[in-house]
Amino acid sequence: MFETYILALTTFFATVGPIDIAVVFAGLTSERRVVTKKKIALKGVLIATGILLLFAFLGESLLSSLGITLPALRVAGGILLLLIGIDMVFARHSGGTSTTADEFEEAENSQDISVFPLATPLIAGPGAMGAVILLMANAQSDIAQQSMIILGLLSIMLLTYVSLVGASQIHRIVGVTGLQVITRIFGVILCALAVQFMFDGIKNSGLV
Repeated sequence: MFETYILALTTFFATVGPIDIAVVFAGLTSERRVVTKKKIALKGVLIATGILLLFAFLGESLLSSLGITLPALRVAGGILLLLIGIDMVFARHSGGTSTTADEFEEAENSQDISVFPLATPLIAGPGAMGAVILLMANAQSDIAQQSMIILGLLSIMLLTYVSLVGASQIHRIVGVTGLQVITRIFGVILCALAVQFMFDGIKNSGLV
C-alpha cells in the first residue's frame, strides 16, 4: 500500500512540478503584496485540487462511456507521460506541465492569475490530469489503493501551496541549475513509469 502512495507521490511531483510552478509564480507576482500572493496561491491550489479530484473520480467513467478500454488508457497515458518525461530530462518546457509562451504573455496582463494560468494549466495541466486518471484506473476499484493515490495527490497539492508561498526564497536557494537537476532526476523516473504503463497496457490488450 505504501508503494502505491510513493508511486502516486513521484508521478504527481513530476507532472505537477511544484518547484517549477513556484519559479513561474514568483515571476508573475513579483509586484504583488505578500498577502495578495498567499490569497492567489490558496485559491489556485484549491481550484486545481478540485479539478484533479473531479478527473480522479469521473475520468475513468467518462472514458468508458466513450468506449476507451483500460489497456488503451494505459498505453495512451504512458505515451503522454513519456513525452513529458523526455521534456523534463532535456529541460524543455511544453504545454504538458507548464504554460506556453502565448499563455504566459496573457497571464502577465491579467489581474487575477489564480484560475488562469495558476490552477490550470500550471498545476492541473494535461500531464497531471492524465496521470490521475491513469493511476486511479490502474488501481481497478481497489479502495485502499485509490485512497493512497488521493493521499499522494493531496500531499503534492499541499507541497505546491507551500512552494508558492515561499516561491521567492525557493528561487533564490535552488537557482536555475538546481531546478534543472531536480527536473531531470524526476524526468528519468517519470520516463521509466511511463514505459511500464505502456508495457502493462500492451500486455493486457490481448494483442501479444
